Amino acid sequence: MRELARWTLCLALIWAHDAALAGAQRYEPLAASVQAALSRAVSDKAPDASAFKSKLDEVNWLSAMSRRLENRIRDHGSRIAFLKSVHYEASRAGLDPQLVLGLIQVESGFKKYAVSRSGARGYMQVMPFWTKLIGGKDDNLFDMRKNIRYGCTILRHYLDIENGDLFRALGRYNGSLGKPQYPRAVEAAWKNRWRYEGKLS
Repeated sequence: MRELARWTLCLALIWAHDAALAGAQRYEPLAASVQAALSRAVSDKAPDASAFKSKLDEVNWLSAMSRRLENRIRDHGSRIAFLKSVHYEASRAGLDPQLVLGLIQVESGFKKYAVSRSGARGYMQVMPFWTKLIGGKDDNLFDMRKNIRYGCTILRHYLDIENGDLFRALGRYNGSLGKPQYPRAVEAAWKNRWRYEGKLS
């Protein structure tokens, strides 16, 4: 009985920690030129594209990341498709794919259908107002590729606003600008769990 109570408390603490860090980007008016650029970024189609420089780079990176993600996304095919999407969309937005994996770990715990208390959706916990602001009203934020594309585009936008300051950009992404918990959690996941020692040429 005591063991059950201990596990219940642990799970409650984990849930509370994850819930506190789930996404809640805040609506901010955008200049027309910025809105147009972000809209182009999320609407561009590239379903079979790859950002890897070589097949060897692709195999090595996917193998390394797949092993670490195995306990979160069990199905091998789904896991590889997810990792390819993360790598492509992150690279396309000028982001480190391992950083994006760290962010997803903290935001949703790799749950495709995660919904935060503020209504953020999917792997990268994108707020629905973004579909009206820069996307299409029928954009499905639970679609893997669409969610990752929106998330990477939004993080790139925040990095640009903050002149490359990742700490502040992550705070904006999470809706917790000025508070250290979220940026530190993402940085810890990025550097401790998703660090890649291979060399992508």
